[in-house]
Amino acid sequence: MKPMKFPVLFLIALLAAACAAPTPTPTLPAPEVSVAQATATPIPAVVFPLTVTDGLGRTITLESPAQHIISLAPSNTEILFALGAESQLVGRDASSDYPEAALQIADIGDTFLELNTELIISAEPDLVLAAEITPIEQVSQLEQLGINVFWLANPVDFAGLYANLATVGQMIGREHEAAELSISLQARVAAVETTLAGVTEKPTVFYEIDASDPAAPWTSGTGTFIDLLITGAGGVNAAAGLQGAYAQMSIEALLVQDPDFILLGDALYGVTVESVGQRAGWSELSAVQNGSVIPFDPNKATRPGPRLVDALEELARLLHPDLFN
Repeated sequence: MKPMKFPVLFLIALLAAACAAPTPTPTLPAPEVSVAQATATPIPAVVFPLTVTDGLGRTITLESPAQHIISLAPSNTEILFALGAESQLVGRDASSDYPEAALQIADIGDTFLELNTELIISAEPDLVLAAEITPIEQVSQLEQLGINVFWLANPVDFAGLYANLATVGQMIGREHEAAELSISLQARVAAVETTLAGVTEKPTVFYEIDASDPAAPWTSGTGTFIDLLITGAGGVNAAAGLQGAYAQMSIEALLVQDPDFILLGDALYGVTVESVGQRAGWSELSAVQNGSVIPFDPNKATRPGPRLVDALEELARLLHPDLFN
């Protein structure tokens, strides 16, 4: 059976989707439980067979909790490990590299390029967990092979993240772990919100995705998780006037915004702090002059999994060190 291939332009669209925060359609909402109630509130038992509806409006039925799972996205892999389900994971996509133990799981191919369908079939999965970066064609192909594929939509906010955790937890028999993780994450987000309450001076932040064209660097606009993280950490997104997860901003517009911080989401790909000031016009920016050009791990900010809360905390400490140190 031949693996599928996809054109480069399609891959760019998929990468943009990975950073975006489109509306999810969670079918199994996260329990609304306060930290104080965590140990006292029972988690309702999940009854099988379980029928769930995914982000594409497709329904699948699980006769029992999934025990042989394949993840088609790094965010899904991170969710499964965070729920303690690594022993149930029998395959992961080539980009799933966190935590390090994920690299020991069988590599079933690149969802952007091609999947090893023979290996997927041989693993006999009872659930394939797809994501918004998974092409619909791949979902259809696996579905035609008689495999249960659940397409997990990206969350638009932290509440959506908690709902995704609950949904995955219920499908794989780890609803209690999902509830505990959700409560822990909620407490951490609340702690950031409480610390930042009353903050009036909010620094402007430019998040750089790609500046291969320094006259028109790529960034992330409003309605995305990067925008949510910046605002949630007590900042102002310099690209708030743009739309979409993958938008270009001219150097002229950037000079007008004159951000207090420049976060290098492309530092993992070789962009250095020193090189930013060498770009035409960039030396005039306050962030460059004040030494506030800082590498930032894009995997924390763009993978819609539990590490989004890590990114929020890290960014809040960066923007408001006097409040968090």
